[in-house]
Amino acid sequence: MTPGRLTGEKAERFRALHADGCFALPNAWDAGSAKLMAGLGFQAVATTSAGLAFMLGRRDMEAAISRDEALANASALIAATDLPVSADLEDGFGPAPEDAAATVTAAIAAGLCGCSIEDTTANPAAPIHGFDASVARIAAAAKAARAAPHPFILTARAENFLHGRPDLEDTIRRLVAFAEAGADCLYAPGLPDGAAIAAVVKAVVPKPVNVLIGPRSGALPLARLAELGVRRVSVGGAIARAAYGAALEAGRSLMAGDLPAIAALTPYDRIAQFMTSGEKQQ
Repeated sequence: MTPGRLTGEKAERFRALHADGCFALPNAWDAGSAKLMAGLGFQAVATTSAGLAFMLGRRDMEAAISRDEALANASALIAATDLPVSADLEDGFGPAPEDAAATVTAAIAAGLCGCSIEDTTANPAAPIHGFDASVARIAAAAKAARAAPHPFILTARAENFLHGRPDLEDTIRRLVAFAEAGADCLYAPGLPDGAAIAAVVKAVVPKPVNVLIGPRSGALPLARLAELGVRRVSVGGAIARAAYGAALEAGRSLMAGDLPAIAALTPYDRIAQFMTSGEKQQ
């Protein structure tokens, strides 16, 4: 099978996941973590800007990652497994509609099956693009997505709640406009509660909604989010934070001279089996 046909087949699988029900989309940050997620039986994987930033020794949400770095990271995940991969491409790496379109075009060329574009500005003083500018950016991104030779799931993100703007009315207004501009999936990370999630789902139906673990009032089981109409649940940098948190605690144990704690860590063979096998692990 040629690489193009392989990407098309994965893209069809990724689109089908959004058609009905609710699925979990884990966020991996390198080839090894992507293999772990594949070995656990997940049906697709996404990148995480936070996980990539941590991997490179940088902070997230500070425009510290370039387009080339993000796509190189995504390419590593694509090469690691046969899962469809969607990428967190932050603000599209530039303020103009043309920047968002160029990012989507590059994502398609890299073999991705989808990506997300935020309405953020990378400017702490004014973190969210104006309404018209935000819609124009998503419209340009959607036009680029439709030029792909295979299905490409464009997720449009309204970031109000992550940037000190807890305005549900404006968030829904943006998501509805993004849907009308051609976005395939809608996403507002940091929604406050189940009622807000339900309101978002109702506003953009029949297009699928992604939720970040959520809501902020307390994480809900996947089954409950499905009852609210959510189609996709991602976890952002949570799994990467878990990995770095475990490394931090192991380092503290070593600094304290607690070698038995180090010896009790996950055995080498348990991790290695995920790296050398394409089969689902137990």
